[in-house]
Amino acid sequence: MKSEITAVFDIGKTNKKFFLFDANYKEVYRAYNRFKLIEDEDGYPSEDLDALQTWLKDLFGKILEERKYNITAINFSTYGASFVHLDENGEVLTPLYDYTKPLDDSITQSFFEKYGPQNEFTLATGSHYLEMLNSGLQLYWLKYAKPELFKKIKYSLHLPQYISYIFTGIPISEYTSIGCHTGLWDYQKKDYHDWVYAEGIHKILAPIVSTGTSINMNYSGKQIKIGVGIHDSSSALLPYVRSVKKKFILVSTGTWSIALNPFIKQNLTEEDVQKKCINFMRVDGKSVRSSRLFLGNEHNLQTKYLSKHFNVSADYYKSVKFDPTIYSKIIMGFNHCFKWNGIEAKKMPEQTIIPYDSFEYAYHQLMIELVLLQVDSIKIAIGDDEVNRIYIDGGFSDNELFVKLLSHYLEDMQLRTTDSSLGSALGAAIVISQSKLNSKFLKKNYSLKKHIPFILK
Repeated sequence: MKSEITAVFDIGKTNKKFFLFDANYKEVYRAYNRFKLIEDEDGYPSEDLDALQTWLKDLFGKILEERKYNITAINFSTYGASFVHLDENGEVLTPLYDYTKPLDDSITQSFFEKYGPQNEFTLATGSHYLEMLNSGLQLYWLKYAKPELFKKIKYSLHLPQYISYIFTGIPISEYTSIGCHTGLWDYQKKDYHDWVYAEGIHKILAPIVSTGTSINMNYSGKQIKIGVGIHDSSSALLPYVRSVKKKFILVSTGTWSIALNPFIKQNLTEEDVQKKCINFMRVDGKSVRSSRLFLGNEHNLQTKYLSKHFNVSADYYKSVKFDPTIYSKIIMGFNHCFKWNGIEAKKMPEQTIIPYDSFEYAYHQLMIELVLLQVDSIKIAIGDDEVNRIYIDGGFSDNELFVKLLSHYLEDMQLRTTDSSLGSALGAAIVISQSKLNSKFLKKNYSLKKHIPFILK
């Protein structure tokens, strides 16, 4: 008898991925795709929803037809802050507006005149003003900038739930998508914010169900459990929450480095707001304290600069190993040398100054400065909580300088790295199965490694 298989579509902004997992969460199949962006009515880049939907349906249909795998469940993980708007016939009304699309200043001003001050709004919703990244404000924008179109909306679904809708035809909302800096949720009331009701926005938001909800239905002649979708950051966090009993911070690294504290119980404070702290949401509706750092983006820009400066290949930095002697010499008379492109920092110079004649020294300097910023970001996520364990996953988990320096500057914490390219896809598979994970799960599935702070002679 064939073992039961869970399918997962993991939709990133760039890569669209499909995985099959067995009962032990081992990957047995994967497929990748990318689509060219199209433009919305204003000429702004937009996801090609038609191409995406065709690929989703065709690929899954093909896998079922081949009957090589006994697929019993399917779920969906996608990026957040994105709405798909449907009319009364279930047809898509608008392009998938990109969350980097600028929001009209007049709309912003109007919103905060009604529902500000901005600091109070941030405290309640756990959402700094981030334009369209506050996906709730997209609905406010549509209501006043495109009123005739807004009147046609029957349901506005977050992207994970729209992907689920493609397969079920059932419109729903779920907590992790609602809670990711949308500006919709009042974390103090544990309900939609008052502005959502005042504007009648709640009427186009589908009923809320828990993230672990599934719909049992006959799909192409096969009985399959279909999940309701999950926001990718919350999905990536789930395997840690389910398998680690002690408090921890997860630092998910990539273009953005996001430090997540899923154990904090108090709401954001004024001080937290000043430090740009925001909330995400766990699958059970509990808040996750989060701080963000544009780490990967800055690292990419600065290593390109250093490569040109020293006339080496763009990926030369990958060959640089941590050298305690270099570290000691730099730290002895330490000064900040790098002016950041996408990060605000008090101690950065007015312009980048490289006082070294070797790439190795300059790269150590860069990583020291970036790690110091990362340490500050982690401490913001910790807040007043008592946490002594930290996990690092994503692209920087295999950067030797990053890991060694972070373990040094956080020497009072137990630092571990994990290696899983499956990330949010695995979380989506776990949440629909409702299975319990034991303490050995990360070691078995994520190549868990412990790191000891280095000792200077």
